[in-house]
Amino acid sequence: MDRLDRRTLLTAAGAGAAALSIPVLAAPAAAASTTKLPSAEDAARSVHASDTPLLRTWFRDTYHSIEALTTDFGLTADKADISGPGRPVPSQNTSPTNIGCGLWSTAAAGGLGVISRTVMQRRLAHMVTAIEKLERHRGFWLNWYDSYDGSVLTTWPENGTPVRPFLSSVDNAWLVTGLLIAADADPRLRRRVDRILADADWSAFYTPYDPADPVKGPGQLRGGFWTDTDEPTAHHYGALNTEPRMASYLGIADGSLPTDHYWHLLRTMLPEHEQEQTPQGSYTTVDGIRVWNGHYSYRGRKLVPAWGGSMFEALMVPLFVPEPEWARRSWGVTHQRFVRSQIEHGLIEEKYGYWGFSPANIPEGGYREYGVDAIGMQVEGYQSSAVVTPHATFLALPYARREAIANLKAMARDFDAYHERYGFHDSINVRTGRVSDFVLALDQGMIAAALAQELRPGLLQRPFRSGGFASRVKPLLAKERFSI
Repeated sequence: MDRLDRRTLLTAAGAGAAALSIPVLAAPAAAASTTKLPSAEDAARSVHASDTPLLRTWFRDTYHSIEALTTDFGLTADKADISGPGRPVPSQNTSPTNIGCGLWSTAAAGGLGVISRTVMQRRLAHMVTAIEKLERHRGFWLNWYDSYDGSVLTTWPENGTPVRPFLSSVDNAWLVTGLLIAADADPRLRRRVDRILADADWSAFYTPYDPADPVKGPGQLRGGFWTDTDEPTAHHYGALNTEPRMASYLGIADGSLPTDHYWHLLRTMLPEHEQEQTPQGSYTTVDGIRVWNGHYSYRGRKLVPAWGGSMFEALMVPLFVPEPEWARRSWGVTHQRFVRSQIEHGLIEEKYGYWGFSPANIPEGGYREYGVDAIGMQVEGYQSSAVVTPHATFLALPYARREAIANLKAMARDFDAYHERYGFHDSINVRTGRVSDFVLALDQGMIAAALAQELRPGLLQRPFRSGGFASRVKPLLAKERFSI
């Protein structure tokens, strides 16, 4: 993501439950004293139509925050402070990911009837017009723009420090995702989107596999390029269960990346490499590629780890690509176990009384990666630090619906963490009670997509169920056999 990339690059070079008009549930803190939580299957059976009005209210208010974040120019800004009176002021900076969030949230609002189809079409067309005006390199977008006029940011608005121009592979993936969804929602935009994407060739980020030197030739995507010198980053995105796999899927689907790229991504690092825990597993051969099929264990549960153990690394991609459906015995299983591990970390291991850990706004200000360290490969990785973020719980809806809704209700009730117009504040320190003043486009965009998937399954997945996704990506996932 945009903020994750900024961290990587630096290191490498109020209304409560009453306002919602919902019944108050017992706080999930009580679950901390138990040793057995309901299974995901139990949660799925507990789906009730009575939850639908609440989910629609949450979507409506979340979309209001996207509306407030979107400038007259047509770009969705990075963040806004919602703690004061009046309409919040969008930040000056935006990124390809933020812009993509604005596109798919607007498409979802139209598909759910929160806005009319005419309004949706007008807003999407305005956003696409703004995107057409943005400076690009190699067919892709730079990482930071002025959200008010679309110019490339050269200094950071908050402190005036220089911004080095950069192309991020993962951030561009989320903007391309948003554009594909926009063209699906309004087919009149398809030709314009096709023209925009005509020069977006994912092989620009790709280092082909070299069996003689897999360190220099790993068959993976680079983090990006510095456009002032046309130099690539030194690092590649190697971990499979992280959000950059969306770029991998897009490139495989459009044919700009070879299908064997998927098998060169790491389920875990090799056992001899330093990482959070020594993985178990074995080598297997798929499509002629020798794959280390490793896994971690957490509280007796086998799973494929993320890089930092955060929810959005694992679960943002399946909002769009139906991994659990296409790979029930691999992706479907590890996604469920990842969610269960997050729940147990919050309720049982740390006894916070709440759960849902993912990079978010620091409640006191700033931005930080949060996660469950034990289910991430990075040594000394992301820590939960008693900070929960609502978007992480929304990502869990397909896998633990009952627990997710209860957790969200408790956050709203116990911490006054729900704004009566703009939805959930970005994060909460459950030890101190401090609630973030901000909403972030990235996190609100994930909430909007998760709610759209829950309220109208498949609404935002249509572009990723046909074409190259059906003919190239789906067969790969059907072959996946994690060692879990």
